[in-house]
Amino acid sequence: MTHISSIGAGMYTDLSMSRETYSGTLPADETAWKALFTAELANGAVVTVTAGEYTRIKNVREFPAIGTPPNIVNVPVYGSSTSQQIQGQADAPSMEISLNYVASDWQDAANYLGSMVGDGLQRPFRFTILNSAPTGYDSDAGGLGTVENSQYFFIGKLEALQVTPSLTDANTATLTISIQSEFFGAYTNAAS
Repeated sequence: MTHISSIGAGMYTDLSMSRETYSGTLPADETAWKALFTAELANGAVVTVTAGEYTRIKNVREFPAIGTPPNIVNVPVYGSSTSQQIQGQADAPSMEISLNYVASDWQDAANYLGSMVGDGLQRPFRFTILNSAPTGYDSDAGGLGTVENSQYFFIGKLEALQVTPSLTDANTATLTISIQSEFFGAYTNAAS
C-alpha cells in the first residue's frame, strides 16, 4: 500500500518495540529498519535468536505528537513589541504515552515490558500511523502493507511507568520513552 491519502482518524495507530538492543550502529536504510519488525512476539514470550522479533505496546489511550520538536528560543528585544527567534540547543525529546493499565502486561518478570522499564537499554521503536486495521503488524506487504500506513523509526529507552488508579474509570498509566536518535521516515510498504 501507500501512505495515507485521505483524512481520517488514526485509531489503529501502533507503537512497537524491537526485542533487539541497539548496538551503536543505526540501521542503514528503510529496509534495515523494517527488518527489525518482522516477527511479532506476545508480551512475555521468550525471545529466540530469530532476528526481527518485536512486541507491540497495546492498550494505548492517547499518543503524543511524533517527530522532532522545534528548538527555537524567543529572545526579548529591548524597545521592540516582538521577540526575536533564534535556534537553541536541541534537547533529546521524550514521548509520554497514556495507556489503559493492564498490570499483567507490565509485570516485572523476564520478557515482559515491565522488566524493560528503566533497564537503561536502547532499543529500536516503530511508530505506525494507521486509519484502518491491517491483516498483521509485521513490516511487510502481508502485514502493514495490507492498508495505507506511514511508519517512523527511532532508537529509544523505556524510562518510566507511572500508574494512576481510578475509582470511577479504567486504571491508567503514563509510559515515558526517551528518544535517543533522530526520527527516520515516514516510510510505507509496497502494495501486496
